[in-house]
Amino acid sequence: MNGQIDWAELFFSSTGRTARGPFLLATAVLIAIAVLYEAATGPTLRWFTGWIVYPGLLFSGCCVLSKRLHDRGRSGWLAAIIVLALIVAWPAPSGFVDFAFSLVILWAAVELGAIAGEQGANRFGPPPGRAVQA
Repeated sequence: MNGQIDWAELFFSSTGRTARGPFLLATAVLIAIAVLYEAATGPTLRWFTGWIVYPGLLFSGCCVLSKRLHDRGRSGWLAAIIVLALIVAWPAPSGFVDFAFSLVILWAAVELGAIAGEQGANRFGPPPGRAVQA
């Protein structure tokens, strides 16, 4: 990789690592797609087409989260907990369980959006943007 983002790999593969910048950009793209879809479709059309759109967004979101978690040295399976927290607590937490899931979302925002990835290679591969040296 020569500093270029491989968009297909970022959105459709959960292996490897991704840096903070591409992660934040991919997250913004996924949120924008969801917001535009919600705004452009009515409830009836959304009921019919949502069975295709939402699983695609969910899959892509899990791939992006997994790659960023790998960059932080964490298991990609934590993406399942983060996505569950988003589903349960979004858009407005109302009870104790929602509050607990909101803490998970806060942790994920800090861990993945604010803290840099591990400097060297880890069990998930070399740092993003660097070629594998043989």
